[in-house]
Amino acid sequence: MNYRIIGTTLPVLELQLNPGEGVFAVSGELSWMNSAITMNTTTQFGGGGGFFGALKRMAGGGSLFMTDYRAEGGEGLLAFATRVPGSILFLEISPSETYLVHRHGFLCATHGVELNVAFQQSLGAGIFGGDGFLLQKVSGTGHAWIELDGEVVTYDLKPGETLRVHPGHVGMFQESVGFQITRVPGIKNMLFGGDGIFLAALTGPGRVWLQSLPLSNLAHALQPYLPRTVERVEDAGAGAVIGSVIRGLTKGS
Repeated sequence: MNYRIIGTTLPVLELQLNPGEGVFAVSGELSWMNSAITMNTTTQFGGGGGFFGALKRMAGGGSLFMTDYRAEGGEGLLAFATRVPGSILFLEISPSETYLVHRHGFLCATHGVELNVAFQQSLGAGIFGGDGFLLQKVSGTGHAWIELDGEVVTYDLKPGETLRVHPGHVGMFQESVGFQITRVPGIKNMLFGGDGIFLAALTGPGRVWLQSLPLSNLAHALQPYLPRTVERVEDAGAGAVIGSVIRGLTKGS
């Protein structure tokens, strides 16, 4: 199997599969393929282990169904394009190389790679579309390709070194990195600082990959150009966020 990543701002992952080789991806990711590629949509791949295993995978932000693409009777050509400006990263997955990835980061992988929920926490209504913060664990053995939004910045954290990051900018990190959600210090910072309410604390040792364009930031930048009905929904979400902060502070007192 060979691959290449074409382009820069809106890259495309192009895979060249030998007869009998295959990869699986979240259903709906396909961009184009040649006639040698066959498709099979199922719940089995990605560590699904049947319907209930697929539900567990879906709880981590994945899809209930995966599509298996396989080259049959000739060399296969298969391509997946990014949905927004960003980057595509290649990973070698093994028992000693396991990664945690943001909920929409998985693009495709070879058979033997597994997806599971790694972290799930509600951050209050109005944040991440009300879905909370989710991370997927990419483990097993094989190759995987990850999609991160915007530019990618990497840091190698030393043991005990901590980096505090807006949750939307967390793209991926090695399993050796400690992770927890913390509050922005100070009530005035929470309500009026404009930097959000929560931060992700990443503690070394290990490598972290941060993304410069969270989808929530892109949606916020586009909001002034959308119909005013969407603005009213945004206002309701902001009020719910402030309410959730006050309730959280009350519980903690």
